[in-house]
Formats: sequence, C-alpha cells, structure tokens
Amino acid sequence: TTFGRVPYSGASHHTMLRASQAVDRLLRSGRKCVAVGKNYRAHVQEMAATQPMHAQVAADAAKEPLVFLIPTTSYAYPGDPLVIPDNIGEVHHELELGVIIGQVCTRAAADNWRDYVAGYVLALDMTARDLQTSAKQKGLPWSTAKGMDTFTPLSAVVPADTIEDPHNLTMELLVNGERRMHADTANMVHRIPQLIESISSKFTLEPGDLILTGTPEGVAAVFPGDIMEAHVTGHPPLSISCAVEARPE
Repeated sequence: TTFGRVPYSGASHHTMLRASQAVDRLLRSGRKCVAVGKNYRAHVQEMAATQPMHAQVAADAAKEPLVFLIPTTSYAYPGDPLVIPDNIGEVHHELELGVIIGQVCTRAAADNWRDYVAGYVLALDMTARDLQTSAKQKGLPWSTAKGMDTFTPLSAVVPADTIEDPHNLTMELLVNGERRMHADTANMVHRIPQLIESISSKFTLEPGDLILTGTPEGVAAVFPGDIMEAHVTGHPPLSISCAVEARPE
C-alpha cells in the first residue's frame, strides 16, 4: 500500500479522516525513530556557546547527516504528559518536524523521496541535557538522555499530500504562554530528500519508522508544572499541548 497519495483537493472529510487514521496506525506500528542532529546552523551555534563541542563534529554534520536512534517507547501521544524522573538534571525541549515512512526504503534516491513518505508529525525531542553532556564528555553513548519514556511528545499526524512543501513550514513552541522557539523548516541543512537517501543507504527504513529532522535554535529547560504548546502554522493537526509532570514516588 502507498500511503499519503490522496487527491485532497476533492477529497471528502471522511476520506481525509480515514487517511489520517491509516497514517496514525502506521506510526504506532513503527519499529524505530531515527533522529538527526545539528541540522539547523543556528542550533549548532547556540550549543557551541553553552558546552564544549569539537569543531570537527559540527563540520562533519554539515557534510553528512548526523543520526542517532531513539526508542519508540519514548513516544507520548496526544493527551499524554511528559514525565520527568527525579535527579536527572535539566531537561530541555527541542522542536522537530517528523517524517513518517510509508514503505520499505533501502538505498533510495533523493529524487524519489516522496514515494516513501506516508505523512508528517510534529515532535518534541526532549533531552536530559546534563546526562547527555556528561556522557559526551566521557565518550559514552547518550541514548538514556533522549529515550526515556514520554520523552518524545507527538502531535496528531497528517497524510503526506496535505503538505505541498515540508520545507516551507513555520514551527513554534510556547512554554507557559511564552514563545521559546520559532523557526522555518526552510533552514534545514540537510532537507528531507537528502535525509532519506543518506539514512536508507546505511540501514533500511520500514513502514511506520519516524525520522526527526532536527531542532532549530531556542532549546531551553522545562520543569514540572510547565505547559508546552507547539504548532505548525496553517496546519492545525500538527499541534502539541503537553503538561510536564514529575514521576510519582
């Protein structure tokens, strides 16, 4: 089945709803989440200013996508809170456009990228920053800093054909009503065609897999009691309202 190929200009509400439900089921069945680091230059600059970073890492990321895996058990679906465990230090928000894969994708050509995209989702890629920084300094993996339960809050999904150009979107995040992040997907270093080509050349992407395309600048800490609200301008389903809670004793 090819997802996301519905002619929406003439589609009924019922048809669009069924298409969205199909993409949602697909995402929930996915086996991996592939995240992209350092894919907005302004974010690279803000991180370099706040923590030690090898210049060569940033240079390499500008040449080829820097990717890492996040467990799908970290997903928090609409209505679910972000739950922060005790004693892990600061937890930072990152705002990202997610690309949902619709069919098996191995060594795909960038020109054919749309054939593999079932839909899109807005995501918050939460990061236990102190844990991540400590792991990096020790030369250790930092999966724990990204992959805790509920650390990837998601919006509702939209089928691919509802968005003509995913590189012409504006994302915004507010925390307690204060704007924290505001960025255009046009500023990605590596765009979606290149991401799909590069990632699928290394390991196979499968139906339901999610690519998080990187965060723009503006990452900052959240705390229990905060409310995070994010959206993509002009696409109401791509909205997140997520309460931040402490893990119960």
